[in-house]
Amino acid sequence: MATVSFEKTKKQYTYEDYERLPEGAPYQLIGGELIMVPSPVPYHQIISRRIGFELWKYIEEKKLGEVLYAPIDVYLSETETYQPDIIFISNERMNIIGEKKIESAPDLVVEILSESTAYYDLRHKKRIYESSGVKEYWIVDPMEKSIEVYENINGEFKLYSETQKTGRVGSILLEGFGVELEKVF
Repeated sequence: MATVSFEKTKKQYTYEDYERLPEGAPYQLIGGELIMVPSPVPYHQIISRRIGFELWKYIEEKKLGEVLYAPIDVYLSETETYQPDIIFISNERMNIIGEKKIESAPDLVVEILSESTAYYDLRHKKRIYESSGVKEYWIVDPMEKSIEVYENINGEFKLYSETQKTGRVGSILLEGFGVELEKVF
């Protein structure tokens, strides 16, 4: 009797595969895997609105560029397409806003942690944002009521500012912009 062995091979997905998903499908392409991301909980969305509104007001007042919110595809490579919670793109880089997606790293990315995405936001996506040229990365933790701001220095994120529960956290990229934690959480 002949024995047949099957080796399970894991398919690495690309942007072409991702693009075939129906519009609004709850997936991100992370490390060549299609990762299902459930809808955020209401508290996550409230935090997103609060930070996003303050950022939008600042950017509009100073006419610095564009603020966009999830869900929007940010293409970073053939195996990395994310939907960050909030992004900022400066006037000088408006050409990265394509017809269907953001076609390169935004200047600033804000990710609000949730149970389903925290690992990716803190590890894999952070490394990809770093190497892709995101200039500033905010990690917002609703459970800890904290915000960490990372600055990209020579392709490596360095912690610029961290605040928990009270106080103000500010941007290095957008001089004068910041948020009060008491108004966010």
